[in-house]
Parts: sequence; C-alpha cells; structure tokens
Amino acid sequence: MIIAIEGIDGAGKATLTGGVAEELRGRGVDVVKRGFPAYGRTDFADFADDALHGRLGDTVDSAWAMALLFALDRRDLFASEPVESDSVLLLDRYVASNAAYSLARTGDPEIVEWIRQTEFGRFALPEPDLTVYLQAPVHLAASRAQSREASDDTRTRDAYERDGGLQQRTADAYLRLAQEGFGGQWVIVDADAPAEESVSRVLQAFDAHVA
Repeated sequence: MIIAIEGIDGAGKATLTGGVAEELRGRGVDVVKRGFPAYGRTDFADFADDALHGRLGDTVDSAWAMALLFALDRRDLFASEPVESDSVLLLDRYVASNAAYSLARTGDPEIVEWIRQTEFGRFALPEPDLTVYLQAPVHLAASRAQSREASDDTRTRDAYERDGGLQQRTADAYLRLAQEGFGGQWVIVDADAPAEESVSRVLQAFDAHVA
C-alpha cells in the first residue's frame, strides 16, 4: 500500500509522516518511508535543488523544466531503491505535489495531465492507494518554514518556499486535485488539529482501505 502525504511547504508533512509510521510499526506493519525531492539520493533532485536556490541559471523560471526534474527524481529513486510488495510505502510528497505546484505556477490544467501521463504512464510509477492532503493556512505554514530555517543552518528556504503567493495558489491547486481525485482516493486533514488527531484520521482511512 502506498500512502502519500501532501501539503504546502511548512504544513507539517514530516511530522505527520513520522507519526503515522510510528503507529503502523507499533501494529507490526512493515513501513518504508521516502521523501521527495530525494535530495542527495538522485542527481535530478540535486539539480532541482540547485535550480530552486539560483544555482542553475534560469531553469527555475520554467515550470515545465522543474516538473520534469521532479518527475525524473521519482523515476530514478523507484528504480534504484525497490520496495517489497508487502510493505506500506509512506511518502512525504509524491506526484500530486508536482501537479499542484505546476498548476499553481502556470494555471494550465494541461501540465497536470502531462504530469499524470509522464509519471504514472511513461515512467510507470505506482499510483497511491491514499493521498492525504494536510491542509494548512498559508500564514501558519510560512511561519513554520521560517522557524525551521532559523533553527537549522543547513536549511535555507528555496524560491518556492519564499513565495507566499505561490503557496496560496498551490493550496488552492491541492484542493482542486483532491476534488478531482487525482491519482486515486484522497482524505483532507486539518494541519491545525492536534498531531494525534491527524494521525488518527490517516489511520482510519488506512483501516478502511485494507478492510
């Protein structure tokens, strides 16, 4: 089973992913966690990081070029690090992230369809069984991202994280994708809710899926 945790930068995806993984492992479930972009693990993720921090010319100016880098990152990581079929694969960002940010940048639904056909079609990446959208107010997510940057010398906010307008458009794009059922079943979780409540919501959806 594949569970993808999605949301804008600073929504709390890593915290939710960790909480869900801990609870599932407590049940005796084999859980594999992955995060995208897979910085330090694929060349394409590192190229994307360079672009987002202004180290790759004008690449970041093209939503299509960035979408391709993120897609190739996922393709290469799945090829190099296969997962056992009886494991639960828990993802901090997946294909919907590419679709949401690309739609937010362009306003063009065609890029969403291109991402769907490229990642799920041409690259044959598996569709998630469940996509969790961690819905956070943009001001809350921005505050968390800024705090994370201030407390971690190795973490500098990238071009996407610094763009508040992009974050709001991306939040709107995520809701649109959830309503359309992009890539399968979605559940929306409130980022303002206590952590244990958010984890419980995801586990309820998990249990309903495997029942």
